[in-house]
Amino acid sequence: MTSVLVLLDGAKASPLPADLQAAGLQVPEVLDAVHQLMAGVVRHAPDLVVVDAPLPGAALFQALTALAGTAPRPVLVFTGDVDAQGMERALDAGVQVWAVNGYGAPRLRPLIHLAQARFKREQALREELRDLSQRFEERKLVERAKGILMRARQIPDEEAFQLLRGAAMQGQQRMGQLAQHIIHSARYAEGVNRAGQLRMLSQRVVKLHLLCLAGVDEARHRALLDGSAERIEANLALLQRNLSLPTFGDLLAPASAAWARLKPLLRTTGRRSEAMADTSADAVADELLGHAERLTTSLESAGSVAPLRALNTAGRQRMLSQRYAKCTLLALLEPAAVARHAQAMDEARQAVEQGLAYLQAAPLSTPEIRATLDAASGAWQQMLAGAALAERATGRERQNRLAGFAMASEAVLDAFEQLTAQVERSMQLLIG
Repeated sequence: MTSVLVLLDGAKASPLPADLQAAGLQVPEVLDAVHQLMAGVVRHAPDLVVVDAPLPGAALFQALTALAGTAPRPVLVFTGDVDAQGMERALDAGVQVWAVNGYGAPRLRPLIHLAQARFKREQALREELRDLSQRFEERKLVERAKGILMRARQIPDEEAFQLLRGAAMQGQQRMGQLAQHIIHSARYAEGVNRAGQLRMLSQRVVKLHLLCLAGVDEARHRALLDGSAERIEANLALLQRNLSLPTFGDLLAPASAAWARLKPLLRTTGRRSEAMADTSADAVADELLGHAERLTTSLESAGSVAPLRALNTAGRQRMLSQRYAKCTLLALLEPAAVARHAQAMDEARQAVEQGLAYLQAAPLSTPEIRATLDAASGAWQQMLAGAALAERATGRERQNRLAGFAMASEAVLDAFEQLTAQVERSMQLLIG
């Protein structure tokens, strides 16, 4: 039996409820106030809403609009309002039948059937429109995902499409779903990589600054220092632009503030003995490192993609290699504090080796990544050997050994940069 919720809006003595029941329709409740409509629909889940409103007001139209948007039902309104504007407002509010000048009992069932038929047709059209809109949005997502794959794999459009379609079939997903996942993964992968670069650069700029102060190939290292400062500012700007500031702004702002304090400290010139050991720059750099570490970890967690851990670890190797180099230089140039710096060196060395072991076993392996990982491991061993040689050298020989150690630290960094880029582009990370 069809259930009809009745609303009497200003029609207190209406025979409508009795006539509906006489026509074989169930009337679970008769409402006498517009504000009761939504609660009545939720309570009874009727098949139809019938309203008797001789002079409908704004409150009725608002209630019907809310009903159409929240719990749509066929709506039949009997009214004495002959104003065309009222009819337009009724259509906008989702009314299927707007019957003017009352009703006759024999017409109730046909009008109800008309309201139900119109409602069914309208819902079908809305569903069709939603489906078209979804397909259009999915097509846009697929195009964006294809672009990501084309850049990551250096492949043409058609090959990227076939790759995407094959992955969707294998994963039993719609292409739009997979495309959205790839876009999501790529966005967070870039964020993890960029925030991870801030970690590395916080240590690299101090390393390069120390080399400049020690007079080791000063022109070259000053140029590298300036380039690193530009990278920090570019990464901060990109993260500001691409990340949700309500979500990550409280983590990004302190990193920006720390960099603003560190930047002028890196302009100190003169030899090491004249630079007051430059502990202030090192302390602020470690503060920047801490903020960048928290941001990177938060992005990895927010990405909800397991392979982001491998990307974070690969990116962290860059920072650890530069931290080890920085602490080695501090130990060599500050004999009075050698114990403190030696402990930090040892911690960084152990962390690098743990990271290498994890990456060797990570499920993102490809021949390209394996080759780069082997090269990074070899460069790391050369860097450790260079640190030992520099520690034993004296006089002019020490300057030469320091220059060699500096070059080895840059070679390690290049290898880990290449490894991080390869992991970021890997299909396992993008597709999951």
